Amino acid sequence: MHVDALISIIVFVRPSKKLLSGEPRSSRQVPLQTPASNKFPYEYEALFILCHAIEKKTKAKKKKWLRSLKVFPCERMARSRASSSSMALAIALLFMTFVDQSYGQMKVGFYNGKCGNSDVEQIIFDIVKTTFQRDRKTVAALLRLQFHDCFVRGCDASILLDGSSTEKTAGPNGSVRGYTLIDTCKGSLERRCPGVVSCADIIAIATRVSVFLAGGKWYNVETGRRDGTISRASEANSNLPGPTTPVNVAVQLFASRNLTTEDFVLLLGGGHTVGFLHCSFFLDRLYNFRNTGRADPTMNLSTLSSLRRTCPRTGSNNVVAADQTTGSSLTVDNGFYKAIKGGKGVLQIDQQISSDPLTRNIVTRLASTNDFANKFGSAMVKLGRVGVLTGKQGQVRKSCRVVNSS
Repeated sequence: MHVDALISIIVFVRPSKKLLSGEPRSSRQVPLQTPASNKFPYEYEALFILCHAIEKKTKAKKKKWLRSLKVFPCERMARSRASSSSMALAIALLFMTFVDQSYGQMKVGFYNGKCGNSDVEQIIFDIVKTTFQRDRKTVAALLRLQFHDCFVRGCDASILLDGSSTEKTAGPNGSVRGYTLIDTCKGSLERRCPGVVSCADIIAIATRVSVFLAGGKWYNVETGRRDGTISRASEANSNLPGPTTPVNVAVQLFASRNLTTEDFVLLLGGGHTVGFLHCSFFLDRLYNFRNTGRADPTMNLSTLSSLRRTCPRTGSNNVVAADQTTGSSLTVDNGFYKAIKGGKGVLQIDQQISSDPLTRNIVTRLASTNDFANKFGSAMVKLGRVGVLTGKQGQVRKSCRVVNSS
């Protein structure tokens, strides 16, 4: 990561009047509003009372940025009194470390002021929200879409390209959805500011919105990606982990993309806490596990009976929730980890991460604490940095489905 400066801060946060009125503002800020809110959750007013360790070469630039966030000297703030509500919020945020929010040439708020008077992230938020209200499975579709895109050639929207042998046609991508939603977002943005917002960034922003609407915590998305011009089904077939991939192999695949073992467990669980699976992906676990003629002995018997009713031995196109926790299959929460701890994993790899020495302690922690809620967003941000194109690399496609003509 290219870090311009490091600022250690103590923060007091209160909702501003503009937030309460619902006026959208900078995407740099974290929302306090709930998913049920009709307003765009961006506007906050932050009072910073301690800053230091600003790198010399960016000192002037950083001071200007800090002033824009209403930073006051410590001695001035010491003379003021914080309200009890501000203090309550401050306790949760004490000694936060704030790092310049950029990765290479990506940064949070990249499109601010670049689409006329239009707020790019507001537009995407509204479109995703409308779709989500009709179909709550939207979050699962977008999570899978972003993961499958980023794991092949990086986060360059290559999965969106049409063609007879593009990634979209690969076996692992056969049930990927969300293309029409991305097209809708792209079309709306192209009408307002042609050739500005990349398809790769639309995927990342839309996925974040859907996670939030499904009950997950808001996280800031770095933007500034460019779109790729190459898409090969063969690369998708060889790079995407499958439902029977051994845990150690999956961990290595993630490590090769600068993602940790914990990132792997977070991203797998995040995708499967709201995901739905076709019977064909796990039928062997129900009837002929590893050619034994029997079910996988690690599967919970009640779960086995339930899955067999939905997925007969002869096969079907039926789907089941990857998260077998009652009432949790459409919510971004840690129910998935609780389920696999009880032998209720549907996919083989899901169940294996609960017992494999490389991952079992992480699963136990995520099942019993709030770590998933607090860390999933960070893992998504790291996923969004994989193999990105920035600057003059790639292009900003006019249509997400085709490469621009020269």
